[in-house]
Amino acid sequence: MIDERFAAEFLGPVEEAVRRAAAAEIMPRFRALTADEVSEKNGPHDLVTVADRGAEAHLTAALTALLPGSVVVGEEAVAADPDLYTELAGDRPVWIVDPIDGTRTFVRGGEGFCTLVALAHHGELLASWTYAPARDRMATALRGGGARLDGVPLRAGSPADGAPLEIAASYPFHATPATRRALLRLRAEGMRTQGVRIRPCAGSAGLEYVEIARGALDATVFGWENAWDHAAGLLLVAEAGGAHATLAGTPFRLAGGNTLPFVTARDATTTARVRRLLLGEEPGAWP
Repeated sequence: MIDERFAAEFLGPVEEAVRRAAAAEIMPRFRALTADEVSEKNGPHDLVTVADRGAEAHLTAALTALLPGSVVVGEEAVAADPDLYTELAGDRPVWIVDPIDGTRTFVRGGEGFCTLVALAHHGELLASWTYAPARDRMATALRGGGARLDGVPLRAGSPADGAPLEIAASYPFHATPATRRALLRLRAEGMRTQGVRIRPCAGSAGLEYVEIARGALDATVFGWENAWDHAAGLLLVAEAGGAHATLAGTPFRLAGGNTLPFVTARDATTTARVRRLLLGEEPGAWP
């Protein structure tokens, strides 16, 4: 099994690979996409572009060359072959890739998108890279080695006493009935409970995790579990001192089967509080 000491050797080379993929495949098409370069996968809210496919192909070649015997589980590859997702529970080292997290934002010409890469083995996250190419910002994390944004160490800290708790939550639509109930419960609590502010999640889950890791957002609540959206950010937040939990109170499993929604927050105390709100176990005023 590869470990964090082995993974540390990839921090620089993978960062370079991510930057090269963005420079070659993503940024030349930023605010320059033509209509025939954008298509729908599962509906009008699930878009893919030539930049997504090109960047994932670029990264697949680069990452598997860096670590022979590894496999890439990428958003676009899994769309073509869903069975590839089972590699997350397999024996091979896995690169988890989202070539453009926030494709709709990218298509609209907004800067709030990023490229996500994480390295995992036997279900354990070892390293991650979050790159916002339109802003040229790179966040990295190494298991046991901390989190950094543009080379500066990140510490999530804790919400200030008495300050409103800022939570970004995904919409309850397109969720299972149980997940929808929890998300609606949170929104109801947020509207009537002083001290809790709920806002919709931004177009990029990866950038929301960066906000938690740097202490600018207190928590997120996501109602979906695609590993490419969450793997890089979960390690980044954990290494910045944050925590996460599924609705069942268990750690998030990369291979799926999680009890949703799940919470990620600046510290374990906040994670537990938001989970109680989702479960309806903390009615009344927020402490």
